[in-house]
Amino acid sequence: MKIVKRDGKIVEYDAEKIRVAIGKANAEVPENQMASCEEIEGIIKYIEGLKKKRMLVEDVQDIIEEKLMELGKFELAKAYIVYRYTRALVRKSNTTDESILSLIRNSNKDVMEENSNKNAHIASTQRDLIAGEVSKDLTKRMLLPEKISKAHEDGILHFHDADYFLQPIFNCCLINISDMFENGTVMNGKLIESPKSFQVACTIMTQIIAAVASSQYGGQSVEIKHLGKYLRKSYEKFKAKLEEKYKGTLSDEAIENIVQDRLKDELAAGVQTIQYQINTLMTTNGQSPFVTIFLNLEEDDPYKKETAMIIEEILRQRYLGIKNEKGVYVTPAFPKLIYVLHEHNNLTGGEYDYLTKLAVRCSSKRLYPDYISAKKMKENYEGNVFSPMGCRSFLAPWKDEKGNYKFEGRFNQGVVSLNLPQIGILAEGDEEKFWSLMDERLDLCFEALMCRHHALLGTTSDISPVHWQYGAIARLQPGEKIDKFLKGGYSSISLGYIGIYEVTKLMKGVSHTTPEGKEFALKVIRRLREACDTWKKETGLGFALYGTPAESLCYRFARIDKEKFGTIKDVTDKGYYTNSYHVDVREKIDAFEKLAFESEFQPISSGGAISYVEIPNITHNLDALEDIVRFIYDNIQYAEFNTKSDYCHCCGFDGEIIINDNNEWECPSCGNKDKRKMNVTRRTCGYLGENFWNEGKTKEIKARVLHL
Repeated sequence: MKIVKRDGKIVEYDAEKIRVAIGKANAEVPENQMASCEEIEGIIKYIEGLKKKRMLVEDVQDIIEEKLMELGKFELAKAYIVYRYTRALVRKSNTTDESILSLIRNSNKDVMEENSNKNAHIASTQRDLIAGEVSKDLTKRMLLPEKISKAHEDGILHFHDADYFLQPIFNCCLINISDMFENGTVMNGKLIESPKSFQVACTIMTQIIAAVASSQYGGQSVEIKHLGKYLRKSYEKFKAKLEEKYKGTLSDEAIENIVQDRLKDELAAGVQTIQYQINTLMTTNGQSPFVTIFLNLEEDDPYKKETAMIIEEILRQRYLGIKNEKGVYVTPAFPKLIYVLHEHNNLTGGEYDYLTKLAVRCSSKRLYPDYISAKKMKENYEGNVFSPMGCRSFLAPWKDEKGNYKFEGRFNQGVVSLNLPQIGILAEGDEEKFWSLMDERLDLCFEALMCRHHALLGTTSDISPVHWQYGAIARLQPGEKIDKFLKGGYSSISLGYIGIYEVTKLMKGVSHTTPEGKEFALKVIRRLREACDTWKKETGLGFALYGTPAESLCYRFARIDKEKFGTIKDVTDKGYYTNSYHVDVREKIDAFEKLAFESEFQPISSGGAISYVEIPNITHNLDALEDIVRFIYDNIQYAEFNTKSDYCHCCGFDGEIIINDNNEWECPSCGNKDKRKMNVTRRTCGYLGENFWNEGKTKEIKARVLHL
């Protein structure tokens, strides 16, 4: 007989658990009310005599209560009922007190490090994190089915963003900035009309970004091409004024020179406005807006010249950086930049290669922009090129009633990620068992994702007017429901995954970069994609397979599995799992091989994918970066650079970041100790004991560092 537990897990029937439960109730009653061993065995014999293939654990407990009552053991039955009730209370008890207090004490490491874009030490951010802990607690105890909450706790799956699930808000989006520019918008009850100049358009855009970010979680993206029209408006305005005043006094050439000078000043000021506004505005989420700017210079753009000028200025200012409180130029976290490679700018003699060369220089110093190949993206998305939502989540092509493709104004309903290595651990090399377990867990993921969907159904446009009434997503009436945008594939809903490398090692004993491993890995990811396609067909919802973006989840899953299953070579011994389909960081593979290999996985994971390549001494390797950019255009849809050397974004130092006597990472050049503002190629081993003195009378702290 199988027993179906409260979390949906199916386990073998175990009579000993009945003996233990009644025994604990026996201890609470007088001797004359205790059930004898024979009576307990009689109850067990009755349950087993039903000869059922499966029973719910609640049904078993109901039978025990009934049988105790039939035996006249009323006090014992009451004690057993109290025991059951107490266990239920324990399962549903409030868990927020300690987590919230530890936030205030700055000792809640999991929450403080979950989002590197949030400074958990400041009051405004702590308020959001405290609200998030309340939301997570209510989500766990009341909003999700118990089996989904249990699966999340056990690391079977990860229910992303439970800290926002309490409210009917969604994940990430592509802001319809064109509609909001053209038709105006409303913020805080104030009408914002269509801008008349580039500078005003830049200001309005940043205000829209902040308003949108405050009423959702996750990232949002804007296409920079929509500013081209307003740069031309500024040009026309400057020229008209100068001609009116100086026509006949100054030559046309002199007037044009003055116009261009003023236009360049406005261009620089407008781009600076975007950069400074985004990095100084604080959303209600307790962070700068998580915004991505899409730098796409299209051939048929009627404002192509202006768009090229804007892209050039954005790259120039990002290369320079922003000054921190000490006056040192640093790399801002936002906006994230994505640069699109076309035939005219892929470093093979195109008209706009100069922009790509500037982008590569910027990447060498600031690690941005990321790169998208228009050539490969068109192959994967029906000839379309469009921005991811935030920095990784892609929509599926969708056409409006007129048959036109639409991407801006669409969004993602939420994400649930699957722990693949845990399935491999439990399968113990048995493929039949592996696929059976995967199907069971995919069913759990589907149910969790439907919780996401149902949480949004019935929501009215009043929840966020900037999204639903004033153009960021739609132009609904007050009180109108958003349901039509949740269906028909208009919005996506994402299944993520962690650990293709590890699950391949577990099942095949080799990396997924080997021929045998690759065959298995592709089979796994195609099965995940097949599940999404099946769910999409059955429900009409936009299910999508998503290369999970949460790097912190790689550590969470690995930590849970190490606690459960111990140290497993090449799996739990590393302290992390490899994200999605990526090649493990320890494999000896060059950048070109890595991109070529991972390019086969990206089209399958079309709901979100990106690949990374690490370049040693990145600031001195421009030629190598340009070679890789050319390779990206022809071979892979989406990639970004990292560096194998340590790197400080505060001062540009690219030597080795040290660990100081306080066990903190510290830049030896500028003294920066903020881990979020540096790339470190080593990970601490997590040793929590006291410092000690080595034979050289030097504090031995570096022993706690793993060189990977």
